[in-house]
Amino acid sequence: MTSKPDYDAIVIGAGFSGLAMLHHLREIGLSTLVVDGEDGIGGTWWVNRYPGVRTDSEYSYYSFSFSKEVRDEWGWSERYPAGAEVLKYLNFVADRLDLRKDIRLSTRVNKAVYDEGANTWTVHLGDGSTLTTTYLVSGMGVLSQAIFPAIDGIDTFKGEKYHSSMWPRGGVDLTGKRVGLIGLGASGIQMVPEIAKVAGDFHVFQRTPNFIVETTNDPVTEQDMAYLRDHYDEIYEKAANHPFGVAMEPAEHSALEVSAEERDRIFESKWTEGGFHFANECFNDLATSHEASELASEFIRKKIHEIVDDQAVADLLSPTTYSFNGKRVPTGHSYYAAFNKPNVHLVDVASQSISRISERGVVVGDTEYELDVLIFATGFDAMTGTLTNIDIVGRGGRTLREKWLADGLKSNLGINANGFPNFFMSLGPQTPYSNLPVPIQLGAQWLQRAIAWARENDVPFLEATPESETWWMEETERAGKATVMYSEGKKAKAWFLGDNLPGKPEEFQVYMGGGQVYQQFCRAAEADGYHSFLANQSAKA
Repeated sequence: MTSKPDYDAIVIGAGFSGLAMLHHLREIGLSTLVVDGEDGIGGTWWVNRYPGVRTDSEYSYYSFSFSKEVRDEWGWSERYPAGAEVLKYLNFVADRLDLRKDIRLSTRVNKAVYDEGANTWTVHLGDGSTLTTTYLVSGMGVLSQAIFPAIDGIDTFKGEKYHSSMWPRGGVDLTGKRVGLIGLGASGIQMVPEIAKVAGDFHVFQRTPNFIVETTNDPVTEQDMAYLRDHYDEIYEKAANHPFGVAMEPAEHSALEVSAEERDRIFESKWTEGGFHFANECFNDLATSHEASELASEFIRKKIHEIVDDQAVADLLSPTTYSFNGKRVPTGHSYYAAFNKPNVHLVDVASQSISRISERGVVVGDTEYELDVLIFATGFDAMTGTLTNIDIVGRGGRTLREKWLADGLKSNLGINANGFPNFFMSLGPQTPYSNLPVPIQLGAQWLQRAIAWARENDVPFLEATPESETWWMEETERAGKATVMYSEGKKAKAWFLGDNLPGKPEEFQVYMGGGQVYQQFCRAAEADGYHSFLANQSAKA
């Protein structure tokens, strides 16, 4: 006789995904354990504590909606909450919903192996012990497997060296120091204005500039929170039905349909409103029409030249090799203005690349920039990195890493992969480009219903069919190629395509067809009796 597994469900990761999964799986009576290798709850928000870390999304839709108690008792303080406040929120959620008792911290997963005979997963932990479970869920995050650049001499630097995702918990005193920053994705962009305030000479090494949507960070008043509590469901529903998971009004017109004067008026209005309002509320084709995207690009380049005093620096900060929405668009908090400070120096490493890192600093061509501190904000092995960094072993001893390397990136809706019964992914690869708490919550609720259905109908496992994987890979590719992110001859190296990591196959890592469209597909799979998740068995419903 097969012994009963230790748990009905084990969830890896104690961030937004892990907390949502734990709450919803407990609701249907599953004995559930969350494990996390870190020593605190928060996932991305526990690990990322670099200067300037905060959300790119506004407070009103960067949270869960499923708990009235949390909604009524929690209050935000800033329009774009800082990392410390998001971390405090997640700990509040854990305490208010009594989740902490089922979370085991400082517990790293090395490997997980599917036992076909027992229909269970054995989870191998860092201390050598094992746990067994019927359902295994990855909540390990989409941007948590850090990467360092392949630069000669990277280990020779004798000053202080940090990665944005490995920032010391006690902080780093940069006051008056000579600081260098390599990497200008979202993390680097958030760091620049903060480091500029305190550093001595601050050298920012830029390969590819970004189109940044600047914004303001106003305090959240009691009246703001009262309004949010009274309209929480309405705001959440708007975000859930928006392509990018934000509570904004979808734009109705093309940028090509209006006069130049009207177009500039709309651009100016949404630029003033700040942040993602510019990307989402100006026109409906800024992500799909190269011509419309270029009009937005021209507007932002003009703004950069208005903000930055040195026009040569403004030129360097203005992207020309791709257009707006060609990469993920970051929110900025006085990013461009930081380059007006006399201590901030932009170093162009596109025209002349970094030769090496020396004991004393960074060498570009024949010029050595001597530094006390070198910071890498060089990003992550996005979407797949956490899933391929450990051995997730499915049917026949094949790992998920081997499957994707041999067959290409395949899954059904980014939720499950063929060959891996009862293994599920929260925010898996090929899930939507979105304000993430929205698909995290919707995904946890979908999985709750799917597992409840399987148990009620004596379905032993849910496993994507090969046909569903092929369909979803083709649909993900179709949706991605319909955007300005994909353009032969004029394409940014975006992590959405795996282009930020040398040697990684060029595949769309995220679904670009819209979060609301993705949710329609999920609901259709549910309405169809989960047939696309019934590989190797017959439906018993």
